[in-house]
Amino acid sequence: MKRSSVSLDLMKHFGLAFLFLSLGAALLAEDRFWRDENGNLAPNSESRSAVSGFGGWLVVTSDADWRAKWETPSNTVPHFTEAKVVARGQHIFILIFFANPKLAETGIADVACDIDVIRPDGSSSVHQADAVCFHGELKGTPSNVYLSAPILDSIGEVNDPAGRWLVHVTLKDNNRHVSLPLKTSFMLTDKTV
Repeated sequence: MKRSSVSLDLMKHFGLAFLFLSLGAALLAEDRFWRDENGNLAPNSESRSAVSGFGGWLVVTSDADWRAKWETPSNTVPHFTEAKVVARGQHIFILIFFANPKLAETGIADVACDIDVIRPDGSSSVHQADAVCFHGELKGTPSNVYLSAPILDSIGEVNDPAGRWLVHVTLKDNNRHVSLPLKTSFMLTDKTV
């Protein structure tokens, strides 16, 4: 897949929606704190989870306007279309979100990530260890949801094998000393756009 990595410093917090992070201290101590659009605790999944109060969400989207959806007022909840089936020539974007990183005494958040995109034949398309997801002062409270710096923009090319592509990301809150493995997948089809 043709791809380019884009570094961004985009942050936003969400209201009550699928991505809502409860601010209650009791819930932050749990490994489940994501909420659905009705405010109910959502179960952890392979692509959206939490550990020791640190949350992460991995999304593969076909939304070409993902940036416009993200860069809206904080009371607007963006909804991303998850790309489960991708045609050759179709752009997809791999977005990594995190929430509630522990701050160092200096007020610095330090989040890294390992990124792997695996072809259907098991070979590696992308492998990046210890990429900087975020390092610095947060522009908001730690419990807000933030978009990480690495964003993959990919397109299925003629030579790419059709089938199930795996996306694995391990988010690492270096101040909290915890790792959060996330994974998702999409099917690349021979259909072209």
